[in-house]
Amino acid sequence: MQPAAHLQRTDFANLGGWAADTFVEALSAFRRSASHAQTKPYRTGSLGLTPADFAPAYNVVLALNDADEGAARTFFETHFVPFSIQPSSGEAGFVTGYYEPIVQASRHQTETFRYPILRRPDDLVDLDDGNRPVEMDPTFAFGRQTDAGIVEYFNRAEIEHGALDGRGLEMAWLEDRFALFLIHVQGAARLQFSDGEQRVTYAAKTGHPFTGPGKVLVETREISRSEVTIRKIRSWFQEKPERLSEILHQNRSFIFFREAPVDDPELGPIAAAKVPLTPGRSLAVDRLIHTFGTPFFIQAPDLTEAGKPLARLMIAQDTGSAILGPARGDLFIGSGDAAGEIAGVIKHLAHFTILIPTPAAERFGS
Repeated sequence: MQPAAHLQRTDFANLGGWAADTFVEALSAFRRSASHAQTKPYRTGSLGLTPADFAPAYNVVLALNDADEGAARTFFETHFVPFSIQPSSGEAGFVTGYYEPIVQASRHQTETFRYPILRRPDDLVDLDDGNRPVEMDPTFAFGRQTDAGIVEYFNRAEIEHGALDGRGLEMAWLEDRFALFLIHVQGAARLQFSDGEQRVTYAAKTGHPFTGPGKVLVETREISRSEVTIRKIRSWFQEKPERLSEILHQNRSFIFFREAPVDDPELGPIAAAKVPLTPGRSLAVDRLIHTFGTPFFIQAPDLTEAGKPLARLMIAQDTGSAILGPARGDLFIGSGDAAGEIAGVIKHLAHFTILIPTPAAERFGS
């Protein structure tokens, strides 16, 4: 099998923007992954970075207290070697953005709050090669347990038409159906109730493939590809609310959630790597290729912040169904509408440099 990417060893001095970046927040994010990995090591991706490769860096970072920028920079430059990622496909790297919505919610259904967030149903089962029916699409990671065996789970349209009604799965109710759909896309949200705040985060999904409304609206020539943003899609639905079901139901995927506390409002939800996401420093990657906890230096010349091209050290701490390939990433921007506005317009070519732990560097080239 052809490897997913060719890695070319380089030097930190060759990374444009490295000298201007800051490192304390990235170090804090990396430390969170290191702490989690002490009790449950991350699964090794096909690239081959193992828990043993990260162990020396993990041990050092867990002993660092109150590191300043100089110490944080020295840590990464001492314990890692940068390698440029060149995808075997020949395609350029690409980044998008995501965020955590903050929305008003009710604990009970009312005339205003009518759209439910659902818990995982008890008949939803995880699938693997050992229990997946031979006739089922091998991409399905979940199915529905029935007396006759495992079948595909209900799709979005079936669930929204009542397939799960009466089972007590409702966690909360929202007043905006499109806002609920965005929570499904982002995989988490902070719900603001009259008596406090609660976070919900991804628990499972139906297994059906994801189809974004932006893709549908572009293919039907309702919106041009260059105009596709969350704001533009929302505006289109506000003008044509009668077509909301038609478009959204083309996304057969449906997400189920679980409650989680808001321990630190400055951090995002606990994601796939089982640690809270750090705004601007946590990166979603293809987990089949990469190992969680891996640092990446992302350079996106056409994505600017404060007038400067993005060049930032980030830590792999999440994944997503659309994040496929060795140089594909989703940048976690933060929580709330402002973060959503930024995340919604990030669709940029990018160069990925992976930081390989020093003990493993020789395996990847001199």
